[in-house]
Amino acid sequence: MRLVSDPVSGEVDLTATATELACLARAVAEGVGFISSVSASPLDGNTLAGIEVRKAPGSGVRIGLDARRQILVISGDPDARAVLAENLHAMVTAEDGGHLHIDHFPEHPYLVAGSLPLVVNSPHGGMPTR
Repeated sequence: MRLVSDPVSGEVDLTATATELACLARAVAEGVGFISSVSASPLDGNTLAGIEVRKAPGSGVRIGLDARRQILVISGDPDARAVLAENLHAMVTAEDGGHLHIDHFPEHPYLVAGSLPLVVNSPHGGMPTR
């Protein structure tokens, strides 16, 4: 898995294999887990070390950055995490490629305000050609 944080926009770009993305979807659904970024390099301050998933009270999912540990943190309640997990799993099973933008907007169905934008790249390649 490769996680790169854009320091200007705050957006995080996630590139992972189908297996890694499936593990992340499972961790999000369960509300616990750590997925390591194999490409983390101390020489690149924009590359994150991994993703930590936590259960949290309240409603919605928050995507944040633990800057001290250089990890992306996904936390939230079970129902909201289930929706995010389904979206991540859909990227694993959709074989036509593309990417998923997870960005907060007013009345977002599961993301809370203040969440970092996340782009999840398909493990099956770029944008569909059909």
